[in-house]
Amino acid sequence: MEKRLDLDKPFWDQSTFMGRLKYFSWVTDPRLSLYSKQKLLEAKTLVEKYRKGDEPPGTTVSQVKQAQRMYLSAFHPDTGDLQNVIGRMSFYVPGGMVLIGAMITFYKSNAAVIFWQWANQSFNALVNYTNRNAQSEITPQRIGVAYVSATGCALVTGLGLKAALATRASPLAQRFVPFAAVAAANMVNIPLMRQSELLDGVAVFDDKNNKVTDSRSAAIKGISLVVVSRIIMAAPSMLVLPLGMERLEKTAWLKKYRFLNAPLQVFLSGLTLLVMVPVGCALFDQRCSISTSTLKKFDKTDLNVVEKQCGQTLPSTVYFNKGL
Repeated sequence: MEKRLDLDKPFWDQSTFMGRLKYFSWVTDPRLSLYSKQKLLEAKTLVEKYRKGDEPPGTTVSQVKQAQRMYLSAFHPDTGDLQNVIGRMSFYVPGGMVLIGAMITFYKSNAAVIFWQWANQSFNALVNYTNRNAQSEITPQRIGVAYVSATGCALVTGLGLKAALATRASPLAQRFVPFAAVAAANMVNIPLMRQSELLDGVAVFDDKNNKVTDSRSAAIKGISLVVVSRIIMAAPSMLVLPLGMERLEKTAWLKKYRFLNAPLQVFLSGLTLLVMVPVGCALFDQRCSISTSTLKKFDKTDLNVVEKQCGQTLPSTVYFNKGL
């Protein structure tokens, strides 16, 4: 008989970078975004039945693994709700490659800067909302403020740097303006889109998954790590590709076929993101940890009260979902 899988744990060790890289390469595969809602719901049903030992006769381990893969790629880890396809990390490569390719191609026109930065922040806002820690709900008003603020930050940074560098910097230096705008906007977009976590705290759990309390310092740590991950994901496409395109655009064949410039940059952005999305996700463990001494120090949490409510002595370390 085939050995039963433990679907409550990842198939790879999440305490190591390589284990996380294998896991996120598995669940952020862009092909997973092509499955229909019906197929995804069928996968969820199989996963739930397998957990209960009630799967259909003849179900194989490979079928269960594929169902688990589909389930993890499309359903929120906190709520179990089906996520919007555009906001899933499995869609980040096809969505991001078009936006990044366009931003590093059409950086000379103010109108193009405005449109593509707006499009990118709209995409990021949806990704940030979809992959938030769902234990802390966010109101439509807060979503609106986050969206407007992040988009405004990206536009101000992009247009401001473009104007500042227009006469003083080399054409190559001007190619890096989109990355500066994206990095600045990520620092605004992600914290604002997840501001409920910062205001109300995120749920932290012990090693048996029992809720301990809500922590603002855990929210700060989780959101900070996500900001770093997102910037690193975009960095190679927006910093290395401009250097390569600067040389390629001087070659005879690209001068002759200028219409290939944008498609080429989109394609190369996609190849880069195909590697960098799982790398960025794998930099930090999604099940993030924080010490209870930190809760006491920065959250001003009365651990004695929490221990009485929990009916147990608190562990030295608690855990929470940092989001993606």
